[in-house]
Amino acid sequence: MNDQPKLRDRGQNATSARFGTIPASSADAIDTVVAFARTVRAAGVGVTTGRVRAFVESLEMLDPTQRSDVFWAGRAALCGGPDDLVRYDAAFTAFFGGEAPHKRLRSGPAQGPPPTTSVAAPLRDTGEPDEEGDLSLTAGASATEVLRQRDLATLTAADRELVNRLLAAMSLPGEPRRTRRQHPWHRGRLDVRATTRAAIEGMGDPRRLRHQRQRRRPRPVVILVDVSGSMSVYADALLRFAHVAVGRDRGRRRAEAFTIGTRLTRVTRELSHRDPDTAMAAVAGAIPDWSGGTRLGYGLKAWLDRWGQRGMARGAVVVVMSDGWERGDPTTLGDQMARLHRLAHRVVWSNPRKAAPGYEPLTGGMAAALPHVDNFLTGHSVAALERLATVVAGVSGR
Repeated sequence: MNDQPKLRDRGQNATSARFGTIPASSADAIDTVVAFARTVRAAGVGVTTGRVRAFVESLEMLDPTQRSDVFWAGRAALCGGPDDLVRYDAAFTAFFGGEAPHKRLRSGPAQGPPPTTSVAAPLRDTGEPDEEGDLSLTAGASATEVLRQRDLATLTAADRELVNRLLAAMSLPGEPRRTRRQHPWHRGRLDVRATTRAAIEGMGDPRRLRHQRQRRRPRPVVILVDVSGSMSVYADALLRFAHVAVGRDRGRRRAEAFTIGTRLTRVTRELSHRDPDTAMAAVAGAIPDWSGGTRLGYGLKAWLDRWGQRGMARGAVVVVMSDGWERGDPTTLGDQMARLHRLAHRVVWSNPRKAAPGYEPLTGGMAAALPHVDNFLTGHSVAALERLATVVAGVSGR
């Protein structure tokens, strides 16, 4: 902490050799500090939207083009306790220094921020040459933003490791629904029993009215992942996406996962491991038809007959992750999709091929299933899967 920039009177040249500087334009500077806040969050600091807003508002009263102002404003606004200071310092060094720590920070369980790349741009012309020559602007451009938009089929091994970390940090709750149970609330329907009980305790004087409302709980989520040959390049990432729902929900059984190829395989137990790599190893040993043929209609019928019709599909959000290639009769798939649509609360279809330019759902299986789908989305990138998660959670419109 002692080697971080403290005040401007320490000199800009002394710190420029170690840290990059902030863009001269205020608008570009705000974009840079928001990206920096994301890096701090990735380093393990509990950065909330309110803290980012306070960070940006504080820079409006300071000079966002000065490195020391950004450092101390971010330290005060983004850090919530002493444990966050080490992570923040490391993230600041990585982001504005053009390099990121690749080891787990010892002060906590959080991973270090993702690798960053450096972008050079000229600083404001002061009319005086620097001792070390012309200075250049080094702004950290996080590789995370680029990888979020990259097609999962084009990732390298190093990129895939970072993408796996991004997928593990996601959440996939079901859309909330009201139950018949009531719970205390600060407003809503009058809770007569609680109000009467409080009045009796107060010698018959109802000093405070008690209220209640219906309790909410997330709907069950069922994920059906196509692991056929045409989906082999996406299958690992999609199963990690399913692990987000199943692995964090073990014990409550509010999420289920199945794979469909030439047969139907239930992988909920394998995905219940909290560690993603352990779960993927267990899934690989449980799926006998990985990269095989495609029988979506048969697999969907088997799932409806054994699980869906008996209650698993009722009131649930069912997510089918497939490109729609069907080796069997497309009519069977269309009939089973219509049957599923009558049982489930909502049917969401995620097709990685949909992101291709000029794509049209002309394949037999996709064309037969689409009339019975509530949401038809892509699933080719991390950003597309994040969008899918918001739809499953009921945040985005239908």
